[in-house]
Amino acid sequence: MSFLRSARSAVAGARRYSTTPSAGSKSSNLPFYLLGAGVAGLAGYVYLDRSGSVAAAPAKPKISDKSALDPQNFVDFKLKKIEPYNYNTARFVFELPADTASLLPVASCVVVKSAADAANPLLDAKGKPVIRPYTPISPSDKPGELEFLIKRYETGKMSKYFFELQPGDKLSVKGPIPKFEFKINQFEQVGMIAGGSGITPMYQILQYALHDPANKTRFTLIFANVAEKDILLKEHFDALKSKYPQTFNIVYTLDKPGPDWKGTVGYVNEDLVSKHLPPANLGEKAKIFVCGPPGQVAAIAGAKAGMKQGELSGILKQLGYTEEQVFKF
Repeated sequence: MSFLRSARSAVAGARRYSTTPSAGSKSSNLPFYLLGAGVAGLAGYVYLDRSGSVAAAPAKPKISDKSALDPQNFVDFKLKKIEPYNYNTARFVFELPADTASLLPVASCVVVKSAADAANPLLDAKGKPVIRPYTPISPSDKPGELEFLIKRYETGKMSKYFFELQPGDKLSVKGPIPKFEFKINQFEQVGMIAGGSGITPMYQILQYALHDPANKTRFTLIFANVAEKDILLKEHFDALKSKYPQTFNIVYTLDKPGPDWKGTVGYVNEDLVSKHLPPANLGEKAKIFVCGPPGQVAAIAGAKAGMKQGELSGILKQLGYTEEQVFKF
């Protein structure tokens, strides 16, 4: 059936990714969790039946106004299912309590560690839990589920741990950890540069903004990968580009393209950024988001300094962008 997005309900509008942390939250414990951090659905649908008439779709389940997550404490969630995505990536779907959702603000992440009662807990050399940040890809208001898209890295302790989990096992999750308070129409143009699994914060923002009928911001995403088989969520981005051609464009670039590849080839460079992303002279009307492997981020925008943004350098500095225009996830 063909689906049409209807106007948001008052409840969904009130909940739509609240970007204000709870009044009781504290920030003193965030620096550790935000080290390396960086590596969304609307309610209400109508559909056309076979006769072409519009009929109401089943109402979405009501969800609690309280998030299933806790920004101050780790909470264990059971792994519901694993869905292979490609040769080294899978979707991990965890169960949330009935009638609850993550209600993650945009843009934010969570931090994860092995469950307290895990048979084989993931510990570092000092015997302390390994904790890593991840950005869920499930809609913020999706009831009963929290979904991660995880790419396995041989040198990644937590990513390998994910792939050792079986349905029924638990994972401890803490969050949300706010990263950037994104507001609809805050900027005229937004440029995004992502590499590999660093795509998830961009996906979170795009899902949030593009589906909002009020959005007028023009988004352009440069997505860099090694090979075509490494491109994550390509089917979703292509669908967004088709549905929102006036406000979204994506440019794929590959280091090692196959013989049938017709897109851009090579690393992200000055020419690629100048050609596709909003120019620096737009000032506060433009924003550039960057997320990817540390080496890539450093070359494009300068290395992060722990939880802080760090000095702007690299390609974006050379092109005249200011620190106020750039945010590194």
